[in-house]
Amino acid sequence: QVQLVVSGGGLVGPGDSLRLSCVVSGGIFSIYHIGWYRQAPGERRELFAIITRDGTTDYKAFVKGRFTISRDNAKSTIYLQMNTLKPEDTAVYYCNAGFQIDDNSEFINWGQGTQVTVSS
Repeated sequence: QVQLVVSGGGLVGPGDSLRLSCVVSGGIFSIYHIGWYRQAPGERRELFAIITRDGTTDYKAFVKGRFTISRDNAKSTIYLQMNTLKPEDTAVYYCNAGFQIDDNSEFINWGQGTQVTVSS
Protein backbone atom coordinates (compact mmCIF):
# COMPACT_ATOMS: atom_id res chain seq x y z
CA GLN A 1 0.00 0.00 0.00
CA VAL A 2 1.03 3.57 -0.63
CA GLN A 3 1.24 6.03 2.23
CA LEU A 4 1.67 9.77 1.96
CA VAL A 5 2.55 12.12 4.78
CA VAL A 6 2.25 15.86 4.34
CA SER A 7 3.93 18.34 6.61
CA GLY A 8 5.08 21.94 6.70
CA GLY A 9 1.90 23.91 7.20
CA GLY A 10 1.43 26.67 9.69
CA LEU A 11 0.16 30.15 10.42
CA VAL A 12 1.73 32.91 8.34
CA GLY A 13 0.97 36.42 7.26
CA PRO A 14 0.08 37.62 3.77
CA GLY A 15 3.13 37.64 1.52
CA ASP A 16 4.97 35.02 3.56
CA SER A 17 6.24 31.66 2.34
CA LEU A 18 5.94 28.03 3.36
CA ARG A 19 7.38 24.82 2.02
CA LEU A 20 5.29 21.69 2.23
CA SER A 21 6.68 18.19 1.99
CA CYS A 22 4.93 15.05 0.81
CA VAL A 23 6.77 11.88 1.70
CA VAL A 24 5.67 8.78 -0.16
CA SER A 25 6.25 5.26 1.09
CA GLY A 26 5.00 1.77 0.40
CA GLY A 27 5.22 2.02 -3.35
CA ILE A 28 7.51 2.77 -6.23
CA PHE A 29 7.72 6.52 -5.92
CA SER A 30 9.25 7.20 -9.31
CA ILE A 31 6.30 5.78 -11.27
CA TYR A 32 3.62 7.98 -9.68
CA HIS A 33 2.15 11.29 -10.64
CA ILE A 34 1.65 13.43 -7.54
CA GLY A 35 -1.22 15.85 -7.19
CA TRP A 36 -1.51 18.67 -4.69
CA TYR A 37 -4.97 19.44 -3.39
CA ARG A 38 -6.45 21.87 -0.95
CA GLN A 39 -9.78 22.25 0.77
CA ALA A 40 -10.86 25.59 2.12
CA PRO A 41 -13.59 25.84 4.76
CA GLY A 42 -17.00 25.22 3.24
CA GLU A 43 -15.59 24.38 -0.17
CA ARG A 44 -14.79 21.25 -2.13
CA ARG A 45 -11.31 19.81 -2.27
CA GLU A 46 -9.61 21.02 -5.42
CA LEU A 47 -6.61 19.94 -7.42
CA PHE A 48 -4.25 22.81 -8.04
CA ALA A 49 -0.90 21.35 -9.09
CA ILE A 50 0.56 18.17 -10.54
CA ILE A 51 4.03 16.81 -11.00
CA THR A 52 4.40 13.83 -13.28
CA ARG A 53 6.75 10.91 -12.98
CA ASP A 54 9.17 12.61 -15.35
CA GLY A 55 9.08 15.93 -13.50
CA THR A 56 6.69 17.86 -15.72
CA THR A 57 4.54 20.28 -13.73
CA ASP A 58 1.16 21.87 -14.27
CA TYR A 59 -0.57 24.50 -12.17
CA LYS A 60 -3.95 26.09 -11.93
CA ALA A 61 -3.94 29.78 -12.77
CA PHE A 62 -4.48 31.00 -9.23
CA VAL A 63 -1.16 29.56 -8.05
CA LYS A 64 1.00 30.05 -11.14
CA GLY A 65 4.02 32.20 -10.44
CA ARG A 66 3.67 31.70 -6.69
CA PHE A 67 3.83 27.94 -6.09
CA THR A 68 6.53 25.60 -7.35
CA ILE A 69 6.59 21.80 -7.21
CA SER A 70 9.68 19.65 -7.26
CA ARG A 71 10.37 15.99 -6.64
CA ASP A 72 13.34 14.19 -5.21
CA ASN A 73 13.13 10.57 -6.27
CA ALA A 74 16.05 9.57 -4.08
CA LYS A 75 14.14 10.77 -1.01
CA SER A 76 10.68 9.77 -2.26
CA THR A 77 9.57 13.30 -1.48
CA ILE A 78 7.60 16.00 -3.25
CA TYR A 79 8.09 19.62 -2.25
CA LEU A 80 5.68 22.47 -2.67
CA GLN A 81 7.25 25.89 -2.29
CA MET A 82 4.53 28.44 -1.66
CA ASN A 83 5.47 32.09 -1.96
CA THR A 84 3.48 35.30 -1.75
CA LEU A 85 0.76 33.58 0.22
CA LYS A 86 -2.66 35.15 0.27
CA PRO A 87 -5.54 34.84 2.73
CA GLU A 88 -7.47 32.89 0.11
CA ASP A 89 -4.75 30.23 0.23
CA THR A 90 -6.00 29.25 3.68
CA ALA A 91 -6.94 25.58 3.48
CA VAL A 92 -5.97 22.08 4.43
CA TYR A 93 -3.38 20.88 1.94
CA TYR A 94 -3.07 17.28 0.77
CA CYS A 95 -1.05 15.28 -1.68
CA ASN A 96 -2.03 12.09 -3.40
CA ALA A 97 -0.43 9.72 -5.85
CA GLY A 98 -1.59 7.83 -8.87
CA PHE A 99 -0.55 6.50 -12.22
CA GLN A 100 -2.62 9.28 -13.76
CA ILE A 101 -4.01 12.41 -12.13
CA ASP A 102 -6.28 15.05 -13.58
CA ASP A 103 -9.31 17.10 -12.52
CA ASN A 104 -11.49 13.99 -12.70
CA SER A 105 -9.29 11.75 -10.57
CA GLU A 106 -10.90 10.27 -7.49
CA PHE A 107 -9.19 8.93 -4.41
CA ILE A 108 -10.68 6.88 -1.61
CA ASN A 109 -7.90 7.44 0.89
CA TRP A 110 -6.56 10.77 2.04
CA GLY A 111 -4.00 11.48 4.69
CA GLN A 112 -4.38 14.00 7.46
CA GLY A 113 -3.17 16.90 5.35
CA THR A 114 -1.57 19.99 6.78
CA GLN A 115 -3.27 23.23 7.73
CA VAL A 116 -2.10 26.41 6.05
CA THR A 117 -3.53 29.59 7.50
CA VAL A 118 -2.73 32.97 6.00
CA SER A 119 -3.99 35.77 8.15
CA SER A 120 -2.98 39.21 9.28
